[in-house]
Amino acid sequence: MNSRSLVSIEDYSKEEMLEVLELASEFEKNPNQDLLKGKVAASLFFEPSTRTRLSFETAINRLGGRIVGFSDASSSSVTKGETLKDTIKMVDNYCDLIIMRHPVEGAARYASEVAEHPVLNAGDGANQHPSQTMLDLYSIYKTQGTLENLHICMVGDLKYGRTVHSLLQAMSHFHPTFHFVAPESLKMPEAYKLNLNKLNIPYFEYTELDEVVDRADILYMTRVQRERFADPLEYEKVKNVYILRNAMLANTKENMRILHPLPRVNEIDPDVDDSVKAYYFEQARNGVFARQAIIAKALGLEKQIAR
Repeated sequence: MNSRSLVSIEDYSKEEMLEVLELASEFEKNPNQDLLKGKVAASLFFEPSTRTRLSFETAINRLGGRIVGFSDASSSSVTKGETLKDTIKMVDNYCDLIIMRHPVEGAARYASEVAEHPVLNAGDGANQHPSQTMLDLYSIYKTQGTLENLHICMVGDLKYGRTVHSLLQAMSHFHPTFHFVAPESLKMPEAYKLNLNKLNIPYFEYTELDEVVDRADILYMTRVQRERFADPLEYEKVKNVYILRNAMLANTKENMRILHPLPRVNEIDPDVDDSVKAYYFEQARNGVFARQAIIAKALGLEKQIAR
């Protein structure tokens, strides 16, 4: 495995996370550089994506690099029965960096063990989404001025939501208090709660959003992911269980900001969009700078960044 791969957010220490946030800030000031001139990144998306794929590609283009790959696995040799190992070994011959999204948990880790070049996990099933986590951390820091001692409220699909799993692990370095809002069938998995217990990090569980929204510094909304449900009827039962509306923000903290990894479906009413507390579109914009920082770190180019 290439030691510069980012497969899980746990591949970064607390110090490395802070380093990437500092680099992201530098890229926000100066996003257009020739840092990747002469380099090729492979973008392998075995699963649909809009923001993650486009922000990675924007990050690479703004840094002068080139992109090969596919955004639909049906256009690749996977449809002919090619194994993931063979796909990765082949693509590894053509590029300096592999960015991969795959529906199977653990696929990115496997790819990183097969490839000689760094692999960046753009999401593997319900497991991890570390680049999203870094842009989430950057968004939290920009809106709160700190990552320390915050009340983080996570809402919706906490069972299958890879963004909340990665964010929980990252924020655990910064003395948070977590508030989990989910229906019984989509609660935060026990493994993550056991780890919080081990770290002495407080968390509370709720089934109603109204019970906790006023305590949050960060309200992290998620959609209920239809693609994770084998039974369509089970999805129908929970798809609209939480809908955030502007009226619900009346007594929330002044500093509170609403994040969402997007896409949203019905879980944030459009009447929230004009609130000063809505930050999800700015959050998506931050993805370019955070991913520029991740790419620079993966390729060992930190010292070459124009500041």
